[in-house]
Amino acid sequence: MTANLLTLNSSKTEFLLIGLRKQLDNMHNSSLNTTHSARNLGFIFDEHLTFSDQISAVFKASYYHIKQLCCICPSLNSTAACTIATSIVHSKLNYCNSLYYNLSKSQITRLQQMQNSLAHAVVKATKSCHITAILPMLSSLAQNNGTHPMQTRLSLTDKVLTTTQPPYLHSVRFVQPGRTRSSSVITLARPTSSSLRYPRSFRYASQCLWNQLLSSLRQPHSSLSASYLPVHASTTSHSINSPLSPSITPSVFHSRLKSGKSFHISFPP
Repeated sequence: MTANLLTLNSSKTEFLLIGLRKQLDNMHNSSLNTTHSARNLGFIFDEHLTFSDQISAVFKASYYHIKQLCCICPSLNSTAACTIATSIVHSKLNYCNSLYYNLSKSQITRLQQMQNSLAHAVVKATKSCHITAILPMLSSLAQNNGTHPMQTRLSLTDKVLTTTQPPYLHSVRFVQPGRTRSSSVITLARPTSSSLRYPRSFRYASQCLWNQLLSSLRQPHSSLSASYLPVHASTTSHSINSPLSPSITPSVFHSRLKSGKSFHISFPP
């Protein structure tokens, strides 16, 4: 900081240690005044990365807006109600949502409860009305409700493959060679044994999710052989050194993800 002519503001600085419970229990340094959670770029991180504080904050803010939306919904048509719901509430749910990937079931349930309550408000349904009966009436809201954490991870993986950016993520991923030239698809190498300890990390999640995509989204570039080939750096939107076929543009990739028909196995909504 000194080299950059910066000064630490102690009144606005929080020191957060992140790790497993056993790791943090072994650290006995009374000279460090640590906090259990801290906000960074509007997202609250806690010491165990459970994001319980972040979800609680989103829960509180979202329900406030949902109650306000219930008050004015009788005066709105469905299009206006969906637009307000998407811009005010879904924007909070979708912010940095890739961090929600592989969270505990209890935390995911809280996020799902918020979306269900929002759906009830938009269609002016009573609390006793089951969400299954409401979903068919929310086609316009479903088209604008952002992306699933799984889709966000895959979109980022596709960007790393096609542009090799950002470098710090490109450095942790390697393309696995296909078995034959005729049947090969772009497959990422299996996670290492060390990454299995952190199933929510990009190193682990990107490889597991990408390898479950349909082969039509993992077609190799015609110039690639079946031998091992790392992706080289490039600044273009779709590098000539990209392992993916040029026909798989970002727009095609994202539209297929949105359709929900891109996997060999089923994932929860």
